Amino acid sequence: PAPGCHSSVAGTAREASSVFLKTGRPRSSSMGRRSWCLLLLGVLVAYCIYTPLPENIEEPMPINTPLKALAHLVSLQFFEFQMVPPTSHKNVIVTDTKFNNTPVRVYVPRRKSDTLRRSVFYIHGGGWVLGSAAFISYDLLSERTADRLNAVVVSTNYRLAPKYHFPVQFEDVYDALKWFLRKNILEEYGVDPGRIAVSGDSAGGNLAAAVAQQLLDDPDVKIRLKIQSLIYPALQTLDVETPSYQDNAHMPVLPKSLAIRFYSNYITSDSALRKAMMSNQHVPVEAAPLFKLVNWSSLLPERFLKGHVYKAPTFGSSELARKHPGFLDVRVAPLLAADSKLRDLPLTYLVTCQYDVVRDDGLMYVRRLRDAGVPVTHNHLEDGFHGILSFPVLSFKIYYRLVDEYIGWLDENL
Repeated sequence: PAPGCHSSVAGTAREASSVFLKTGRPRSSSMGRRSWCLLLLGVLVAYCIYTPLPENIEEPMPINTPLKALAHLVSLQFFEFQMVPPTSHKNVIVTDTKFNNTPVRVYVPRRKSDTLRRSVFYIHGGGWVLGSAAFISYDLLSERTADRLNAVVVSTNYRLAPKYHFPVQFEDVYDALKWFLRKNILEEYGVDPGRIAVSGDSAGGNLAAAVAQQLLDDPDVKIRLKIQSLIYPALQTLDVETPSYQDNAHMPVLPKSLAIRFYSNYITSDSALRKAMMSNQHVPVEAAPLFKLVNWSSLLPERFLKGHVYKAPTFGSSELARKHPGFLDVRVAPLLAADSKLRDLPLTYLVTCQYDVVRDDGLMYVRRLRDAGVPVTHNHLEDGFHGILSFPVLSFKIYYRLVDEYIGWLDENL
């Protein structure tokens, strides 16, 4: 082992134990979800062993490859298998409830406020297959956000694939958000209707972008979002051969094969879609005009092209698209929204990570939003990788930096 390795591992274990004791005894997830967790766990461990993290990522401790794999294994078990009950803390009251039949976890600061509070509606990630507002990582983030901002945080759940497919996940989140935006509900929680944000990471970032767009056309919603905050979001399904998909195809946490499996299972259990996506031949010729909306050769900054040459799309079966039209739906791929829709979106904060297959989705959305006149703060993490927010126990320095920057931006702009 590397010098100091044992003491570092012990320190991390003590920190994990401290968090475990603070949050209470966790509950096990369902067997169906457990199988997906095992799949993700196995992929992650394999990639940790055979593909080391890039050198410029600030690792929590100098560990050798087997211990690194073990650390990731423990971390994923800790987050993906274990959930924590709603546990109120010194500064924040935490409760589980339902918004229009969708389970949510609500965080309300204890300290009194002379004015109406700000609010963040948060949507967890997990590839539409994993995740919960009760996972320790999301519970800690929501508690910290509520405390630091003196804000009401609503962390929503939604039904998961592969048992449920699109549009169920989208509709669960959208229905919960619409419920929250009702005047009487905002009054009940003491929320300022002019200071509400929607936020999410990964698949949750996808859902956050999608519901923000959908709200613009909903005549029943009179209250508009002030901010959207998208953390390494997946935003398109048309082209899975962008430079980031190519360069990070074997990167730990979210390799290309797993990203495509998540996306295809969000839409259908039919393996034909996944197989077609793996060869980037799933889009029918009738959808050819949509490619201009995700043409990375014109939308990416030059430094991210790195000599990559854009190839004209190879079109796939029209029958596949007729059977599973979800992957061409703007609610699944928010990058497919027209410019006329984008220009009405709120102030945006968007995080991308260098070592992330969906990096270019975020970069293209930043460009298209700015071209549409939307003010965007883009936080690109040169040492970042997908799923950072899921690893507080491993004490990656970048985790704490991202959380501080994210909450700090909300504090300044919400």
